[in-house]
Amino acid sequence: MKNILRNLSSDFSSGIVVFLVAIPLCLGVAVASGVSELSGIVAGVIGGILVGALSGSQLSVSGPAAGLTAIVAAAVLKLPAIEAFFLAVVIAGVVQIIMGALKLGIIGDYIPNSVIKGMLAGIGIILIIKQLPFLVGYDTSSISEAVGSTSGSVLASLFETIRHITPVAMIIGFAGLALMILFDTKWMKSKKIIQVLNGPLIVVLVGVLLVQTTGAL
Repeated sequence: MKNILRNLSSDFSSGIVVFLVAIPLCLGVAVASGVSELSGIVAGVIGGILVGALSGSQLSVSGPAAGLTAIVAAAVLKLPAIEAFFLAVVIAGVVQIIMGALKLGIIGDYIPNSVIKGMLAGIGIILIIKQLPFLVGYDTSSISEAVGSTSGSVLASLFETIRHITPVAMIIGFAGLALMILFDTKWMKSKKIIQVLNGPLIVVLVGVLLVQTTGAL
């Protein structure tokens, strides 16, 4: 208890930084996975509490992983109910705990890096394709259903998106994308005030304010 109180000020500031990074990540992963935004926030909170309590590490950051969004989205679409997906997640967690207790993590060393990089690259492409309609103001689930099926279905959904572009929403979307790129430049990172702020969170807040002001979506 004394150690917790002694490091409370530094832990609090670190927690705020992690919170600012985790909020847009949790929201984005939840939307890309086909579940509600609240589910992403709850997953981030529960994951942080459990990992912090069980890992024994003083320096650990946990939360929803973007690399699993394609698998989660496919499971949500194929399983008959969201409850069945939750059960599958619990079973997968139990299997992971058992494998960890048996020191079976070494199996991962036998998976080639090219396989892992290829999987992550494919997931990245899927995420980009699924978010393109929202970038131009077309809120639809058709492209999410098309991803993972035939390439023709994906292309047809993309052409459908082009026919439903909302100019104001597209401007807001590309402005947010430009801000993300700007926040990632060396010049911006050299500014002390920018080091405190979180680029994705600022983009989310600015986007929400612009949408509420213009009524673009």
